Amino acid sequence: MSVINSFHEVRFPADLALGATGGPERRTEIVTLGSGREQRNTRWAHSRRRFNAGYGVKTVDDLHAVIAFFEERRGRLFGFRFRDPFDWKSCPPGQIVTPTDQSIGTGDGQEAVFRITKRYGSDETGYLRNISKPVDGTVIVAVDGLPVPSSDYSVDETTGTITFQPASIPPDSASITCGFEFDIPVRFDTDEIAMNMGNFEAGDIPSIPLVELLS
Repeated sequence: MSVINSFHEVRFPADLALGATGGPERRTEIVTLGSGREQRNTRWAHSRRRFNAGYGVKTVDDLHAVIAFFEERRGRLFGFRFRDPFDWKSCPPGQIVTPTDQSIGTGDGQEAVFRITKRYGSDETGYLRNISKPVDGTVIVAVDGLPVPSSDYSVDETTGTITFQPASIPPDSASITCGFEFDIPVRFDTDEIAMNMGNFEAGDIPSIPLVELLS
């Protein structure tokens, strides 16, 4: 069975994701010169997140739910949505999403489609991350700081784009912002989940590695 870029638009059980460990990974090459100075170069333009969802498994029923999800995804074959327990909003986790959280572009009077992004850090050295899996019904938009009715635009939750209706295209020089909740696309990073009932009852946690799929 050969599958290319196949993805299931379903979310890993959210209650189990809350107990996951992990976060962003980068790949940096460091060369130490004879003088002791370093030359550093990044091999990846974007970070990639890895998680171990096994820490969210607390009961045998939890483990059963993971097995069913794993089998339906055919192990590493199909990607799926995952809510990062540490980073899943356009704003800090303890704040409320607003339509001015993130700047996603400037209008020119003609462009109707804008990509949802999230910036980390300052404008000078900040990192701009593409958000490809916004959560249905959570995206809110503003133009020049004024909220836009949801009927004036559509959101593609599978690619992370916002499309304004023809009569609502942002005017020239207008600032387009938005707020949202989002998942990240991941896959299992194993084709095997090793289980031992005796160890599980004793508190041992199965390893359930997940890795982000970059678009």
